This record gives sequence, structure tokens and C-alpha cells, in this order.
Amino acid sequence: MRLIDTHTHLDFPEFDVDRPAVLGNARALGVERMVVLGVFQGNWQRLWELVQKDPQLYAAFGLHPVYLDEHRLGHLAQLRGWLERLAGHRQLCAVGEFGLDYYLEGLDRERQQTLFEAQLTLAADFDLPALLHVRRSHAVVIATLKRFKLKRAGIIHAFAGSQEEAREYLKLGFKLGLGGAATWPQALRLRKVIAALPMDAVVLETDSPDMAPAMFPGVRNSPEHLPQIATALAELMGMDVEQLASASTRNSCELFQW
Repeated sequence: MRLIDTHTHLDFPEFDVDRPAVLGNARALGVERMVVLGVFQGNWQRLWELVQKDPQLYAAFGLHPVYLDEHRLGHLAQLRGWLERLAGHRQLCAVGEFGLDYYLEGLDRERQQTLFEAQLTLAADFDLPALLHVRRSHAVVIATLKRFKLKRAGIIHAFAGSQEEAREYLKLGFKLGLGGAATWPQALRLRKVIAALPMDAVVLETDSPDMAPAMFPGVRNSPEHLPQIATALAELMGMDVEQLASASTRNSCELFQW
């Protein structure tokens, strides 16, 4: 079984004690490639140094809405500079993680929107996919994406929306990132939505070290868990895990042009 983890934060300190072992174990389980996403200006260099040590790791750089208070106006210019310097590099795969978070209180929505649109512009300018964080903000995100009409679209990370929202994203060319959330039995609405998704809509992810699946409650999430997440999602979708692995890997490779 060949798998791609389209959303990790393997540069985070949670992996400092055993990162090589995690990568080795994940590869032994069939997780061939992993995307590592930047979330604020201060972790881009660390992330890139990590990716450069492993040819099957891929980098995305972005300004995450949850870290809004850490972002400065000059960071957008620095983000453009990173994308310019690395343009065409085989291990630069996307702009992200960025988007809108209306779940956490105290995050200024106007500032979020400004950063969101600026990074969509960068994705368009550099012809890169956008890897999007969307919480309680689907309507605004969809409306904004309809204005931008990204040629390469991207991924809605940790998709947890409705069937109608799924259809809107798919019409815009986006893939839906599925991970541990739907493995929890109490996620009734999400499980129903996922069960009806077409196979060409789906890519797999862990969001490591966050969003641990039901089979690993309360522990650090890891790309090592992706095969069991895939097995649980395949059962939910009424298909063999090999079918889901093949489809999600094909979808990821098409999106990232691998």
C-alpha cells in the first residue's frame, strides 16, 4: 500500500526526540511522501532545513490564522521572497498553511481576510496549490475562492463541512483532506458526508502531531498512523483500503504534479 501524508508538522518540537525513527517507521508502513507545512515566519527556515535532509519530504510555506498575533506586515513580503528563491525547486509544493479560523475567539476577522487574500494571490502568482485551514468559515472561504479562481486549486485541510460545502469545493477544483477526525464514532455528520464523497475528491493526511485518530486517543499523532486511518476511512466509504490508498495517492500526485 502506497500512501502520501498531505499535511504534517514534522518540524514541530514534539518530534525532536525521535524524528528519524518516525520517518523510518512511516516509510516501512507505506507512507512514501509527506508534506510539511509552515505556519509562521519563525518556523520556515527550520522546516526547509528538515525537508532538505530527506528527498521524500516536501515543503509548503504560509501564515496560519491561529498565529495571527505573531504575523507582521513584513512577513508577507518575506513569504514572497521565499517563494521567489525556491521557485521551481522540486521540494516546494504549495503555499500553506493559511486560511480563516472563525472558531477561536479573539482572532480579528478583517486581518485574517487580508492575510488570506494576500496568500491566495501568492499561490496564483507562483502557480502553486493552496493548502487551506478552514474552521467555521466555509461560506466566506468559498465566496473568496470563487473570486480568485485558482488554476491549481489545492486542499481543504481536515475537511469537516457539509455535503453542499463539499460540492462547492469540488466544483472549484479543490481536494478534501481527510484524517483522524472521521475515525471517531461521535463524528456522525462528518462520517455521513465522507461516505458519499467521490474517490477523486479525497487526499489523506494526519496533521501530525495533532488530530490523533480514535485508535490512538490522547497521544501524539504521526504519519505512522496513516495506514490505520486509511483503513478506517475506507470502511466508512465502503471500499477496500487499497482502493482508497491508490485513489488518494493518485489525487495527491496530480495536485502536486509529482
